[in-house]
Amino acid sequence: MLNIVVRSEQPGDLGAISLVTRTAFEPEAFSSHTEQFIVDALRRAGQLTVSLVADNAGAIVGHIAFSPINVSSGEQGWYGLGPVSVLPQWQGQGVGTRLIRSGLEQLQSMGARGCVVLGDPDFYCRFGFKNSESLVYTDAPARYFQAMAFVGEVATGQVQFQKAFEATQ
Repeated sequence: MLNIVVRSEQPGDLGAISLVTRTAFEPEAFSSHTEQFIVDALRRAGQLTVSLVADNAGAIVGHIAFSPINVSSGEQGWYGLGPVSVLPQWQGQGVGTRLIRSGLEQLQSMGARGCVVLGDPDFYCRFGFKNSESLVYTDAPARYFQAMAFVGEVATGQVQFQKAFEATQ
């Protein structure tokens, strides 16, 4: 079993988080290769609600970010998952799964109403994410946008992510 500790980011982790994020997305064709800038911009804007690292004996091998989203209907308490990053040599070993589960639990304990994710539906369905006809994001194919309500029903409306997701440096 992996000796990974999932914990909140600390100030000394920021360089490692940036490196892990950049390295994890480097080989991905779908990536804008700006994910590390997005995390930094969310942090600077005070919108990095949950930021967890996967720590392997002092080495950061993974990171996950959650930030508030805007829903056109005005519903509050909804968050976006991502980016989630795991160093390539640690992928496929459950690190990302542990980060996602820990982050979702933390959001729920904070009273969040739900969470959305833009990603592979075959992967994220295992956590309870599903496509929703009531909550939409028009900047990506619908099949990759999924939501999960923690309380009540999935929100209704169009989703807008934080401005930080437009960061390019």
